Amino acid sequence: MNKLKVIQLLPELNFGGVERGVKDFSKALVDRGHQSIVISNGGLLQEEIENNGAKHINLPIHKKRITSLFLASQLKVIYEKEKPDIVHIRSRMPAWINFFAYKKLKKRPLLISTFHGLYSTPIYSQVMSKVDHTISISNTVKNYIQSTYKMTDGQITIIPRGCDSDQFNKEPIEEPWLSKWYEEFPQTQGKKILTLPTRITKWKGVDSFIDLVESLDDDNLHALVVGPVSDSKKKYYKTLVNKVNERSLTNKITFTGSRKDIANIYKISDVVYNLSIQPEPFGRTTIEAISCGSAVAGWKHGGTQEILEELFPQGLAELNNIEELKDITLDILGSSQKPSENIFTSERMIDSTINLYYDLLNKSS
Repeated sequence: MNKLKVIQLLPELNFGGVERGVKDFSKALVDRGHQSIVISNGGLLQEEIENNGAKHINLPIHKKRITSLFLASQLKVIYEKEKPDIVHIRSRMPAWINFFAYKKLKKRPLLISTFHGLYSTPIYSQVMSKVDHTISISNTVKNYIQSTYKMTDGQITIIPRGCDSDQFNKEPIEEPWLSKWYEEFPQTQGKKILTLPTRITKWKGVDSFIDLVESLDDDNLHALVVGPVSDSKKKYYKTLVNKVNERSLTNKITFTGSRKDIANIYKISDVVYNLSIQPEPFGRTTIEAISCGSAVAGWKHGGTQEILEELFPQGLAELNNIEELKDITLDILGSSQKPSENIFTSERMIDSTINLYYDLLNKSS
């Protein structure tokens, strides 16, 4: 098979799921002998992308303003110079700039977009559907695309996101980490651990998690909420802390803040939760936890439902049914139930994407 030249477009290269995915996919392309070019405004991951053998072109395609569309002429020049086989769009503002650049090209590369979420503002987002083919990260997202943009089955391929099994695995925890953890969080020692990994925001279900811990009424349990609090969410975070205090749960619930050792936290957890009130487009934390061997419970909708139906159906509860979630938690704690082996891996996602590129190029030739 011919080697490919692939351009990926995204706003910036700071931390986030899309950004990490672009970085990992870029490395995989290079490792397999393809050429990878990333166009963005740069950021924390730019150096790593370049060190992995890809080319980065800095263009301020991240600003959501009408004047950004003037960058289309510069983008057209880049395309004419680089002559890519594939242009893969990962975000909406870059997609609009690409839209005007692409129209002016005489020889056009294959144009692909990935819908990474259930985008709001459909008129602004519709540009993601103005492509040769679209990748959806789940059935939930595919259904949204089809109902909103009237795309056919033949125009969409589902390629679920995956987690890195080098980082999220079942290898034993090293003793020094465990000692340091119990030194920092002595309240967790000797307890059954329930963990909600999430950034602090209303739709992520932290309120429900507090309700669950209260309903369990067990001094042998300790609950962790693991994730960052942005400046804009500090007021909401304060209401959560107040709720914990008012219900006398301060000795049972710990907000750890953002942690880089989340894989080890999954491993010490007896149950990990995804309790997002809005449907998750995919449910990254669910597969990360399962990849580490943790049992997972969550609401029966969105990407979390799709993953758990495949790997751990006994972890599913009807949305907002705390009593059912409590019963599921007690069943898991009282048994040795574990999910099936995680199939949602980065390797599978990368293989599927590259195979799709070749299939589409063959059809268009």
